[in-house]
Amino acid sequence: MQTSTRSEHDLLGDRDIPADVYWGIHTLRALENYQITGRSIGTYPELVRALALVKRAAARANQQLGQLEAERADAIAAACLDLEAGRLHDQFVVDVIQGGAGTSTNMNANEVIANLALEKLGRPKGDYAALHPLNHVNMSQSTNDVYPTTLKLAIVFAIEDLLDAMGALKAAFAAKAAEFADVLKMGRTQLQDAVPMTLGQEFMTYAVMMGEDIARLREAIALIQEVNLGATAIGTGINTDIRYAQLATALLAEFAGVRLVPAHDLIEATQDTGSFVQLSGVLKRIACKLSKVCNDLRLLSSGPQGGLNEIRLPERAAGSSIMPGKVNPVIPEVVNQIAFEVIGNDVTITMASEGGQLQLNAFEPIIGHSLFKSIEHLAAGCRTLTENCVKGITANRELLAERVRCSAGLATALNPHIGYENATWVAREALRSGRSVAELVLEKGLMSAEALEAVLRPEVLTAPQGS
Repeated sequence: MQTSTRSEHDLLGDRDIPADVYWGIHTLRALENYQITGRSIGTYPELVRALALVKRAAARANQQLGQLEAERADAIAAACLDLEAGRLHDQFVVDVIQGGAGTSTNMNANEVIANLALEKLGRPKGDYAALHPLNHVNMSQSTNDVYPTTLKLAIVFAIEDLLDAMGALKAAFAAKAAEFADVLKMGRTQLQDAVPMTLGQEFMTYAVMMGEDIARLREAIALIQEVNLGATAIGTGINTDIRYAQLATALLAEFAGVRLVPAHDLIEATQDTGSFVQLSGVLKRIACKLSKVCNDLRLLSSGPQGGLNEIRLPERAAGSSIMPGKVNPVIPEVVNQIAFEVIGNDVTITMASEGGQLQLNAFEPIIGHSLFKSIEHLAAGCRTLTENCVKGITANRELLAERVRCSAGLATALNPHIGYENATWVAREALRSGRSVAELVLEKGLMSAEALEAVLRPEVLTAPQGS
């Protein structure tokens, strides 16, 4: 009869492991030690995929260098391919936040891959004499080069989704800019009326913002693609062949389809988390801009009767349990909250990076968890803002036209024609009396009707003029 457990041993002693699981004793101890978030590393598929890619590259490098027998290398590689395809991610059970600089994550991967490889060799789980999690799966490796390399590769995978979501949001803003290109409105500075612009110009700024941050994010990825694989414990490459670092990194890049380069100084790269801080700063920049845009959308749609009411957001949900008919800007609000979280995550990453000591930073698990949350939630926020808000925005054209006609801000356009003092009088009188700028200019004889009409054309009011 098959027993319900199997016995495994580590430096702390023997433990019984459920017979059907692919993880082992080191993972069991992590399960007992780190009940923190309730979220396991297996909930990040990019992370598991990256772990499997690193382990497969290591196995093939060790095989090519004559360190690992072909049968074991083949079994390890086959197990890794299964994980890359999405199999057994539920076996990656340790908490995303853990002590040990990610050792429990690396051990979890070693054990799952070893037992899956043993299965492919026709051997029972736990038969580590045939294929061992540390002696074979972890050959030429340490957590201290596997974990940061894995994090970087997983982040590259995750960022592609964010880039796609940002690209779609940029396109949605650009489409609205084209739709609103003929809608004249008053621009504002310090929340006070300034000079005319088009609603299309206003929305195009949001598209440009997204485009700029897409470019900054791609720049940050370039720094993430420098890895310390082959550094082992502290960067000296102890227990590796002198050719291993270059070969393993090249194989990893080939398998992953991602440009990766070995760090110039592996000792420096093993302790330095600056690229994570740089990336987090870019994510914070994106969050700040997204939040600012959402603030604008909420303000421009405020009212509808007591606010600006210049645009109308799609109605997504009833806004109140007590006020009938009220509809709130819930999509911009949720994106604002995502931005607040990302900014907080950046503080966490900053402190975790600063907390590193000597040859290793022990706090990369919280760095990775925070980065994954920021990337994942920003992507989700961009998608919901695109589909549930921006694409359905409409302009209150009649109200905008009337506000431009009545605005004292039109007086600024008359400065070159009637002088600053006359323009000031016109603006102040328009505000005092409620009469239009055009009416006052004509009454005072400051310009002819024809000249005034030429100056107050939309194409003149919203762009520089040639000589």
